[in-house]
Amino acid sequence: MLGPNGAGKTTLVRVASGLLSPRRGEVRLLGEPLGARSRSDVARVLAVVEQMQDIAGSFTVRDVVAMGRAPHQGGWMRATDEDERVIEDALARCDLRELASRPARALSGGEQKRVAVARALAQEPKVLLLDEPGAFLDVRHQLDLYELLATEAKERAMACLIVMHDLNVAAQFADRVVLMKSGRVVAAGGVADVMTWKTLKETFDADLYCGVNDLTGARFFLPMRGQRGA
Repeated sequence: MLGPNGAGKTTLVRVASGLLSPRRGEVRLLGEPLGARSRSDVARVLAVVEQMQDIAGSFTVRDVVAMGRAPHQGGWMRATDEDERVIEDALARCDLRELASRPARALSGGEQKRVAVARALAQEPKVLLLDEPGAFLDVRHQLDLYELLATEAKERAMACLIVMHDLNVAAQFADRVVLMKSGRVVAAGGVADVMTWKTLKETFDADLYCGVNDLTGARFFLPMRGQRGA
């Protein structure tokens, strides 16, 4: 999901996750009304990575990732061998093993974002909502993250909705793209159909050069300076 600041992307994620109630219509999760499910039931199939992370207390990275297993555990919150396996796998996939024993609050913004993604993966959701997961990440970890999400979505048959600002990353990894502006959907569909000069200009009020990478065939986009006096 792409769009300028204030387009309503984060609000849509919050509505889709049940944190906000829609003014009209209904949110359905795996075919059932979201409002009819308990929060614990929702947490077993839906995970959210919010734009800003708020890690309280002195929890270690491993502690935070382990919290993702809570919806699958009983009232005593006792970790099983399966829980431990899933936690270790999430730490490894998000390149966090070396940081596992460190206090999560002491990490950089990019590292905390990776911890949040690992916790979400530890939930083993069927639906994953992410609000700008690439923010604060360096180039390598951005690419690693999106490769990981693409693999997880395919191998787990998981629906993955990502809010982002990077047009080039979206063009490389997305199966479908939604463009939003002023709380409405401008266009939705495949990359080639949606990410055109016309629709991007309508969405962002900016001229963008649209090209095609000769090596990968993926589209790429460059902002163009306005023609003064034209």
